[in-house]
Amino acid sequence: MELLLTSAGLRNETLKDALRDMLGKPFRSANIVYVPTASMAESGDHGWLLADLARVHGLGWREFDILELNGLPQRLVLDRLLRADVIYVGGGNHYHLARSITGNGLADGFLEALADRVYVGLSAGSMILSRHLTEHSADVIGDTADLHLLGATTVTPPFGLLDSYLKPHLYSPNFPERDDAWADRIVARADFPIYFVDDDTALRVRDDKVDVVSEGRWRFHP
Repeated sequence: MELLLTSAGLRNETLKDALRDMLGKPFRSANIVYVPTASMAESGDHGWLLADLARVHGLGWREFDILELNGLPQRLVLDRLLRADVIYVGGGNHYHLARSITGNGLADGFLEALADRVYVGLSAGSMILSRHLTEHSADVIGDTADLHLLGATTVTPPFGLLDSYLKPHLYSPNFPERDDAWADRIVARADFPIYFVDDDTALRVRDDKVDVVSEGRWRFHP
């Protein structure tokens, strides 16, 4: 299993090189499927989504597919995941993304696809890999409003592949409250391991090995 869990996508050459290495062949010889589902639950300007689509598309793939997880037959969704060499899951509301996967019965098929494909997460797409994606962590981290927006009070982690929780956008100018004091307050309440990563950082997971790939800053609290 090959996972590259970013805060803000492939924003620098170190992260792009990490993906090339994990893929094992040039981007021009590979298919990618981009999943924007998490963004559908976000209101306001979606220029950030367009910018990321353009950034990823600009890497020059053999085929660039875009796949929404809701409203399509389950088999069609899974077949398009299996057609890709890279499954890229974008940002937005991570609870909507998790509930779209579990609610549409896609978790097992996703895991089958991940067995021999590279998964790239951006923000929400990275957060859903943790087994600690629950209403408890929402309360600890302060994300309950994102869950209640969906008319929900509970969430089930779709995969539970990581023992740690990833919180993105540390020190980001787009999230000015996410500084060290913010992280310290979360750590003081948390009873699970947390990585805080900035927008130039990713977790790289290769089978059972986890390491950090970064041109920026990050924190880990076991």
